[in-house]
Amino acid sequence: MLPKDPFMLLSMINMKLRDQYSSIDELCDDMDEDKNAIDKKLEAAGFTYDSETNQYR
Repeated sequence: MLPKDPFMLLSMINMKLRDQYSSIDELCDDMDEDKNAIDKKLEAAGFTYDSETNQYR
């Protein structure tokens, strides 16, 4: 289960992208999470996914 707080979510997602997954799509498939919901929540907090660095910034 992912955190509701966008800053905790950012930290957890970026850690998993750095340590375990080569893309946000792979993470979402493996964890059975909705990529659009993650994007929406993090975009509302000012963050977007950068595929070149494989992290939200």
